[in-house]
Amino acid sequence: TMTNTLTTDVKATVAQIVRCADAGADLIRVSCPDESSTAALTHIVKQSPIPIIADIHFHYKRGVEAATAGAACLRINPGNIGNRSRVQEVVKAAKDNGCCMRIGVNGGSLERHLLKKYRQPTPEALVESALEHAKILEDEQFFEFKIAVKASDVFMACAAYHQLADACDYPLHVGITESGGLVGGSIRSAIGVGNVLWAGVGDTIRISLSADPVEEVKTGFAILNALGLR
Repeated sequence: TMTNTLTTDVKATVAQIVRCADAGADLIRVSCPDESSTAALTHIVKQSPIPIIADIHFHYKRGVEAATAGAACLRINPGNIGNRSRVQEVVKAAKDNGCCMRIGVNGGSLERHLLKKYRQPTPEALVESALEHAKILEDEQFFEFKIAVKASDVFMACAAYHQLADACDYPLHVGITESGGLVGGSIRSAIGVGNVLWAGVGDTIRISLSADPVEEVKTGFAILNALGLR
């Protein structure tokens, strides 16, 4: 799951992480949009009972700072953080600190050249984006990463995951993004995530609801239980 507190509020963020861990979360993602957030992450990591994934979007320095702060994983798209030298800095920080990465492709934020090529978000566009980002890390001899190709459209996401599983052997992180509220979002996630997992695809999951993060954990366990996986 992912915290929805202000990362700079260390006490509130740690409290939410503990609640999620008590509910059964194995991993938790924390947003790191600015330098003050990565500074707070140092204190959060020390108090967290479970590994933390730092959510990094466009600034490579946040990735370097988060890795140094003790994040277990960086959620990042290498192609969005600048030129090769910046990618190399993040990779070096990850290697130096034993940090892995998750390439997080989303149907709502595809690169312009892919939208121009496919005219709209498609499963093929999601997969092509993911493999382009993976190639950047491969060129840096960094292979400690997993990939997500999320979309709010259940059919698009499912098709993308099946295609990506055929195209590579990297671990896959499965989810339906912005799936909705507790009831509707749980149903959409059960259909989408369940479809992918039932086919034997996927290594980690996140249920994305507009609800308390603890409810995401509960829904995730319910889906896994229905499939006989946890």
